[in-house]
Amino acid sequence: MSASIRNLLLGLAASVVIAAMVWQGLAAHGNPDPTASHLTRAAAILDTGILVFREGLEAILVLAAITASLMRTQTSYWRPVAQGSGLAFLATLATWVVVVALISAVRAPEYDVQAATGLLAVIVLLVVMNWFFHRVYWTGWIAHHNRKKQDILALAQDAGGRLTPAVYRGLVLLGFSAMYREGFEIVLFLQSIRLQVGSGAVLWGALTGMGLTGLVAMLTFAAHRKLPYKKMLVLTGIMLGVVLVVMVGETVQEMQQAGWLSTTPIGVDFPGWINVWFATFPNIEGLTGQAFAALFVVGSYFAAEYLRVWKPRRQALAASNANGIHD
Repeated sequence: MSASIRNLLLGLAASVVIAAMVWQGLAAHGNPDPTASHLTRAAAILDTGILVFREGLEAILVLAAITASLMRTQTSYWRPVAQGSGLAFLATLATWVVVVALISAVRAPEYDVQAATGLLAVIVLLVVMNWFFHRVYWTGWIAHHNRKKQDILALAQDAGGRLTPAVYRGLVLLGFSAMYREGFEIVLFLQSIRLQVGSGAVLWGALTGMGLTGLVAMLTFAAHRKLPYKKMLVLTGIMLGVVLVVMVGETVQEMQQAGWLSTTPIGVDFPGWINVWFATFPNIEGLTGQAFAALFVVGSYFAAEYLRVWKPRRQALAASNANGIHD
C-alpha cells in the first residue's frame, strides 16, 4: 500500500470525525442546556466513538510492539497473541453485561446513579488524558510485555522452537492482558452515557470507534505499515480533552441535581453557545471543576514533556559542559 493511499485513508477517517462534530453542532445543537438532563444522541455517539478509537489505538500500539519481532522470527507465535486479544474482546463484552447488571440492581434515585456513573467516567477520562501517567505507562507497560515475551520465547527456544502448550498459554495471556485493560476502561466510561441516552447510541458510537480502529489495525498488521501513532494519539487526545471538559460540566450539574453539590451562581450570564458546546454554566462549582480538569491535562502534558525532552536535554548539556571543563 503506497503512502498516498495510506494518507488518503487516514484523511477519510479524520473527515468522518470532523463531519460528525459539525453535524452535531448544526443538526443536533451540541450538548444540552442547563434544564436538560440528558446528552443528545449525536453527542453521545461522538463521545463514545472518540473514546473507543483512542483506546483502540493504545491497544494496537502495545500489540504492535509485542508482535514486531514475532512476525520476523516465527509467524506461528503471533497467532496465539491474536487469539488472546480476541478473548479479551469477548471478556470486555462479558464485563459490560456484568457492570450493567450491577448498576441496574442498585436501588437509588436516578440523579444519584447518574451522578455516580458520571463521576466514574470523569475519573477514567482523567487517567486516559494524564500524559504524565502515559509517559510512565508506556515505558513500564510495554517494557513489561516485552519482558514477558522474551521469557516466553526463551522457553520456546529451550523446547527447540516448538509451540508447546506452556508457550501457547503464555502468548495468549500476553495478548489478552494487552487488550483487556483498554476494554475495561471503555466499559466503565460508557456507563454514564448509557444511562443518559440508552444502549443504542452507545452501540453506534462503539461501532464507529471500532471501525476506525479496525482500519488502523489492518494497515498495521495486514499491510505491515508503520503509522504515525503519536500524532494520532495527540489528535484524539485533543478531542478527548474537549470531551473531558464537557463531561466534567455535565457531571457537576448532575451532582447538583442529586443534591451532592451546592450551586453558587456567579451573577453573570454566559452566551448560549458556551452552554451548548461546552456544558459551561455560570456557577462556581462547575467552572472550578472544568478549570481543574483542563489544568490537570495540560499540566500532565508538560510534566511528561519535561521528562521526555527537557530533562534529558538539560542533562546532556550539563554533561557536555562538564566534559568541556575537564578537557
